[in-house]
Amino acid sequence: MSYHNPYTPPRKSATFDDYTLAEIRRAAATGIYDIRGAGTKRKVPHFDDLLFLGASISRYPLEGYREKCDTTVVLGSRFAKKPITLKTPITIAGMSFGALSGNAKEALGRGATIAGTSTTTGDGGMTDEERGHSQTLVYQYLPSRYGMNPKDLRRADAIEVVVGQGAKPGGGGMLLGQKISDRVANMRNLPKGIDQRSACRHPDWTGPDDLEIKIMELREITDWEKPIYVKVGGARPYYDTALAVKAGADVVVLDGMQGGTAATQDVFIENVGMPTLACIRPAVQALQDLGMHRKVQLIISGGIRSGADVAKALALGADAVAIGTAALVAIGDNDPRWEEEYQKLGTTAGAYDDWHEGKDPAGITTQDPELAKRLDPVAAGRRLANYLKVMTLEAQTIARACGKNHLHNLEPEDLVALTIEASAMAQVPLAGTNWIPGKGGF
Repeated sequence: MSYHNPYTPPRKSATFDDYTLAEIRRAAATGIYDIRGAGTKRKVPHFDDLLFLGASISRYPLEGYREKCDTTVVLGSRFAKKPITLKTPITIAGMSFGALSGNAKEALGRGATIAGTSTTTGDGGMTDEERGHSQTLVYQYLPSRYGMNPKDLRRADAIEVVVGQGAKPGGGGMLLGQKISDRVANMRNLPKGIDQRSACRHPDWTGPDDLEIKIMELREITDWEKPIYVKVGGARPYYDTALAVKAGADVVVLDGMQGGTAATQDVFIENVGMPTLACIRPAVQALQDLGMHRKVQLIISGGIRSGADVAKALALGADAVAIGTAALVAIGDNDPRWEEEYQKLGTTAGAYDDWHEGKDPAGITTQDPELAKRLDPVAAGRRLANYLKVMTLEAQTIARACGKNHLHNLEPEDLVALTIEASAMAQVPLAGTNWIPGKGGF
């Protein structure tokens, strides 16, 4: 005989929560895996788990109204004849025309130019509008080779060889047929309306020795003018960084699992890769072991949202950061003004991630011409520039409070961690102690 205690509410499983149960039922009903955009939604140790130690008696702070805190960064000074100088260490990550509308790409270029930083093409080639509105444009060279041609390599200000990205290290990209318009199809040499899946690896090289040859080819094509970046997903950051440096990279871009994507399997986004916080210190250690820290620049991406995040990434040893999802939010992605339409799509503002469907009410992750018209690239560009300005000012404020006259003078000594996990990943002491897990202390 069973007895139900009327004073105890029904208890649900932490393992089989409502979302997990719904996914099991969806998989059983459809026989297909879930595809979505954006980055991981699980909670992982992140920059929020770190705090700065502002100056007091033992450190001397800088006066914000009288003393400068420099934010400039030079990228690509190792080999390139024409390295890039940016006014702020916050860059715009690669997001393709195809994944994004033409207006969205133009807005990113406009905003980056006003702020004095760079933007990046993404997969699928370079549009004239993007080149025309981007003072500094990085051209991505991906396994797909979509839209790749020597002319655009020479038109770019830098070239980023993409080995992987944080949302799907080891996986290729997706662009579903509903987003392959006439123009996208023509740029990528694809049939209109047919699903496209990019390769997970480059077709003409299989390891670091071949990568070195490829980098030399790119340098010859561009007369050694352009900085060559190598972008990797956060999986084995020490070895990947070291091998990229040995292959001849000017800049290493390291993307943690909070980095977004236009479309891939949900199981990939949530279960492959490492948190951004766990990637930085091994990559910096690799650069230091090779005597290349600050000589080969390190750009960190994946979940950067504020000036505090920027300052923390730089304090841990990065030279710059890249933002993607945050930049889309700044220009209007997931805006509550479109809440009614988001609800019609079965979601809500702040949770919309079906970017692959091409139905974005904000006109950003779509190729529908009527939806794309909703985004004014001039106004959206100004919003992005404002956001970049605020992030830069926030990072400066923190640096001055720590007594630093350049953002690059921030260091791990300026940080403590709130959790054991963050302390171990960032290799800074747990707050109130001098203990770093695995390194002794008390």
